[in-house]
Amino acid sequence: MLALIPLFPFVGFLVNATMGKRLPKSVSGGLASLAMLASFAVSLITVWQLAGMSPEARAIEQTLYTWIASGDLNIALSFRVDPLAAVMILVITGIGSLIHIYSTAYMHDEVDSEFARYFSYLNLFASFMLVLVLGANFPLMFVGWEGVGLCSYLLIGF
Repeated sequence: MLALIPLFPFVGFLVNATMGKRLPKSVSGGLASLAMLASFAVSLITVWQLAGMSPEARAIEQTLYTWIASGDLNIALSFRVDPLAAVMILVITGIGSLIHIYSTAYMHDEVDSEFARYFSYLNLFASFMLVLVLGANFPLMFVGWEGVGLCSYLLIGF
């Protein structure tokens, strides 16, 4: 379930990046906003589950697969939510949803392909930010950090 939180914005990025030139603005912006709202809904469910746990055991971890394995070194692609991460995913997905919705009107003067490109960058930014916050180990957090840096460059250059 934790994997869905960064996955929804990533799917929004993939759709807008690959088919955005053929989509009208309303579909492109609506899809990006819907991806963020879906991620926010899953975040709310996750935080609700976390709040129901005893204070000593308030952590949810999901391991998807072994990412890097070499000898005794095993680094898993895994996500973890603790109380601090819970606050951060609600902020990222909640405020991110509002930013996406606001941007649909703010960027309305752009041509269709540029509009979709902007929303693909914005969804990718949110996805990497969620990977940064949810990463259960330093290599995965580093991937999120570098992705946030890349998307910042792309959005500033836009």
